[in-house]
Amino acid sequence: MKLELHGIDVFGRHGVNEAERTDGQQFLFDVALKLDEPREDTIDETVDYRRVRDCVREVSDAHTYTLLESLAAAVADALVARFPLESARVRVRKPGLAWADFAAASVERSRAS
Repeated sequence: MKLELHGIDVFGRHGVNEAERTDGQQFLFDVALKLDEPREDTIDETVDYRRVRDCVREVSDAHTYTLLESLAAAVADALVARFPLESARVRVRKPGLAWADFAAASVERSRAS
């Protein structure tokens, strides 16, 4: 089964330029999680969206990343470590560039067998 969350809005202090890290900016996370299909129609049988959102925020808040690539990888690693997933795909978007709608980096992590 695939669970998708698009546009998780997180304020972060990431970027190459010092002003980006000092002032901060919005980042949008798109997350796709591959997991077992729930056996029952209860939240305990799946991954709670709110906990995924909280994990994304915690990773973003815990460290200042220079590269979007590093931020995406750290979030994907945390999701696979924290939840019973087969894999996690994370795309982080940095909107509002003067010369483009957004920049983005994507990564996928799988649980080691």
